[in-house]
Amino acid sequence: MQIRLASVLVDDQDKALAFYTEKLGFATKHDIPMGEYRWLTVVAPDGGDTELVLEPNAHAASKAFQEAIKADGIPATAFFSDDIRAEVEQLKVKGVEITTEPTEAGGVTIAAFDDTCGNLIQLVQE
Repeated sequence: MQIRLASVLVDDQDKALAFYTEKLGFATKHDIPMGEYRWLTVVAPDGGDTELVLEPNAHAASKAFQEAIKADGIPATAFFSDDIRAEVEQLKVKGVEITTEPTEAGGVTIAAFDDTCGNLIQLVQE
């Protein structure tokens, strides 16, 4: 058994694709029209096997969930970095809003940023 897909809810697929590719440097893997929305996935620049689905928050429950966890400061997902401090500085240069500066937390360093699509995303360095 493998994890090959993970989803993050987004309020606008076009805006999400621009953010995740232009600001984070991910690459588009799939962009397939499916009626009003698209099957839209991105992958890490190194081309790893895991795809991140930029999932529209079109369902009332998903939109409420997304809004509630963001309001409570809970990240929607986490990405890992080998050098979190350098990563945060690069994101700042690209205009990304850092909501939590790198902080030591139980043997790891964490930071967080706003993806402009309704989510807080946590960065982790082990």
